[in-house]
Amino acid sequence: MDFSDNRVLTENLRMGDEKAYMFLLDKFHRQLHAYALTLTHDPAMAQDIVQNVFLKTWKSRKKLNPNFSIRSFLYKSVYNEFINTYQKNKAMMLLHQKYVESTHEVVENTDENAIAKMITIVNTEIQKLPPKCQKVFILSKKEGLTNNEISEHLDISTKTVEAQITKAFGILKRKLGNRYETILLLIFGNNSQKTQFQ
Repeated sequence: MDFSDNRVLTENLRMGDEKAYMFLLDKFHRQLHAYALTLTHDPAMAQDIVQNVFLKTWKSRKKLNPNFSIRSFLYKSVYNEFINTYQKNKAMMLLHQKYVESTHEVVENTDENAIAKMITIVNTEIQKLPPKCQKVFILSKKEGLTNNEISEHLDISTKTVEAQITKAFGILKRKLGNRYETILLLIFGNNSQKTQFQ
């Protein structure tokens, strides 16, 4: 059974085929979690959103349309689940909402292989950053530490932390070019905009 075929996968999901569901989980869980993380900046919330999306997809599987992309459906579902979560918390700010919508649009309009390839190139360039610069950048953008936390952790001033992050984005932007600005935004979120687009 070729579950990589959208119609085959969708039709088998509609019939309640658990193997099709497991394929869906294996294929999309990691990338959906990465997407949810760019929206929430909260690993626990991102995990909850993705789990809810998969559970709801399974429960409403008979409504799935084989003519529509299951990938697009899942990404839209994650986006909608995120919006619903934020509306419940009444904490959605206009600026962040615009960022979320633009990120969603990029994901919708870019081939998943192209996104994966671009993320790989970005990560490769991060590994080439000067050691101190790379360490600060990873702690900030991948581990999610605040500038103060990094300052304490590495025993350096917050101004040094800020300078290293700005330097890292400057190097990445210079090496990767303008077309990678969106993918940097997609990976690291709108908290990097001030340094990223200077």
